[in-house]
Parts: sequence; structure tokens; C-alpha cells
Amino acid sequence: MYAVIASGGKQYKIETGEVLRLEKISGEVGDKISFDNVLMFSDGENVQVGQPALENVAVQGHIVEQDKAKKIIVFKYKRRKRYRRTQGHRQQFTAVQIDSIDV
Repeated sequence: MYAVIASGGKQYKIETGEVLRLEKISGEVGDKISFDNVLMFSDGENVQVGQPALENVAVQGHIVEQDKAKKIIVFKYKRRKRYRRTQGHRQQFTAVQIDSIDV
């Protein structure tokens, strides 16, 4: 059994028990969270596809971690022009463990 949800402008295929790293969602570690924007659901035999979302399916989970990802370096360079710019970035994320897919 799996579902496809939309969160933070991206789509994720999820299953029960899976830990998922999403864009930052407000909340504390241990808080319950529900995803109502379910785009597709499959129970192994039947597949339901929403247009755009399914109304009778919800995904329940809880927040496992609030953190920042590894630092990436953004380096801009133009040869022969003495132009160099270095900038770092750490994207915030929320790790969510999927508890159940409710139909």
C-alpha cells in the first residue's frame, strides 16, 4: 500500500513506516501531522487517482527531526574579469515518519 502526496511544491511516493525529508514544516519534534493533499492511492490491487486530490484519503505521521541539510557552496566566476563570488546555503528540512494511510 502506498500513496503520493504533495508537500512544499514537490510530490513524494510514501509507504507506512517510511521516514521522509520534506521542506520545512512548522512544528516541534513529536507533533502529529496530517497530509490531506493526497494525489494518488494504491492498496495493491486498486489504484485511485485524484483530480487533483483525493478527498477520502489522508496520511498521518509525526515529526522526527527539524534540522538543516549539509552546506552547499554557490561559486560564481567570470574569467579574465576578476569577478568571483562565494556564497553558502543550508536548506532547512523536516523529517516526518509516516504512521498510517487512512482511507
